[in-house]
Amino acid sequence: MPRYKSAPIKRKGLSVAIARDNLLYTTEALLDPLVIVFTLWAVAFLKNGGLEPHYLILSLILFSLTFPSASKINLTSFEVVSTVMINWVIIAGLLVLFGTATDYITLFNTEAIITWAWLTPLCVLTADFALRAVAPLMIKLQGPVKRTIIVGMNEQGLSLADRLADNNYIAAELLGFFDDGPKTAYPSNDYPMLGRLNDISTYVKEHRVNIIYLALPSSSQDEIVRLLDELKDTTASIYFVPDIFQADLIQARVGQIEDIPVVAVCETPFTGFNGLIKRTADILFALLILILISPILLIIALGVKLTSPGPVIFKQRRYGLYGEEILVYKFRSMTVCEDGGKVTQATKNDQRITPFGAFLRKTSLDELPQFINVLQGRMSIVGPRPHAVAHNEMYRKLIKGYMVRHKVKPGITGWAQVNGLRGETETLDKMKARIDYDIDYLRNWSPKLDIYIILKTVMVVLKGQNSAY
Repeated sequence: MPRYKSAPIKRKGLSVAIARDNLLYTTEALLDPLVIVFTLWAVAFLKNGGLEPHYLILSLILFSLTFPSASKINLTSFEVVSTVMINWVIIAGLLVLFGTATDYITLFNTEAIITWAWLTPLCVLTADFALRAVAPLMIKLQGPVKRTIIVGMNEQGLSLADRLADNNYIAAELLGFFDDGPKTAYPSNDYPMLGRLNDISTYVKEHRVNIIYLALPSSSQDEIVRLLDELKDTTASIYFVPDIFQADLIQARVGQIEDIPVVAVCETPFTGFNGLIKRTADILFALLILILISPILLIIALGVKLTSPGPVIFKQRRYGLYGEEILVYKFRSMTVCEDGGKVTQATKNDQRITPFGAFLRKTSLDELPQFINVLQGRMSIVGPRPHAVAHNEMYRKLIKGYMVRHKVKPGITGWAQVNGLRGETETLDKMKARIDYDIDYLRNWSPKLDIYIILKTVMVVLKGQNSAY
């Protein structure tokens, strides 16, 4: 049996661009959203002679979907072009789909829509490459190159040094490291060792060091306090790089409660405005789908009723948000309705599956009633798939971090399912791989990722999956 690998999404943490608060990264975060909106406004003035209310509403939707723009400054030219084009196809396709289904698209001039559709990616690419051209000037505007040292030659310190060295758009010159460890313990010869911790204050004053990164382990609290006290006699900016950021964090970020700083180690991505976006999209999408598929729901209900005895809808207890039990709806596809302390997963050639049920499971049509669960607020369109309560209680004891997936609502489709991990999980490795994908979804969520998963789900359903029994 092959070992399943975890999700290939780039993990956040130290891989996040350093100095995200500088002028270049702030500009980059705003650039694509503003270019998309301003291009829409330019087309509106050109074709309609002004900005009508529906253009302004569309502008707000577009800005919400695209802000903040992902950093592309370090990508190759080909990667920039492919990223912009793929993102635009997803966003434009989704807007056209919703606009057509709701008839909202009729409010817009057809010629204006076509012009905007092909002009926008060209303007975005032009802006992105123009930013590259002016990036060196923007860095210079922020002042001279900052002389930098790192305190602590360890995993997080070396990770930080590598990123400083690899990023051409950070105005920092790494002078070297300070550490009290024996020279034979230094894990790298790529960066100079400048001295021990007692030498830092003198070195900083003599060499006019601008930035100090403290990458000492949390266990060195007394040493850190002493260093901070000594460095008060310097003008260097001091940043703390805690070793907790080497851990596998979920939505890590720094905040504060009044004047007390706090660090989020494991958090849901759906807080504040993100939660509003997610819930609004779920309601609108679920309503739209239910209206469109209502005739199909009736046909399937008749098919289930006429082909085997039993209820049309199968209700099963599953874990939802924060691990609370919810009832999930499905069209019945088996001759049994298991929902007890032991639930046997469906397998290939399972005798419990009815002939009509096999068709429903193969095409995922049995999942359609879950759009009602979305309207109820129990589920989301995209999220980790809910497992039976019996399976949850078993796997939470076997897989570390299993319950983290319940920091969000379960979904009708998910990142694991569109990557082939759907259906029977006959091995622990396969279930662990599914959980890895679920957690990576939490770690990397964005409206763009949800859109991608929805579109890929459509392709997967049309193609069919052999693992769906």
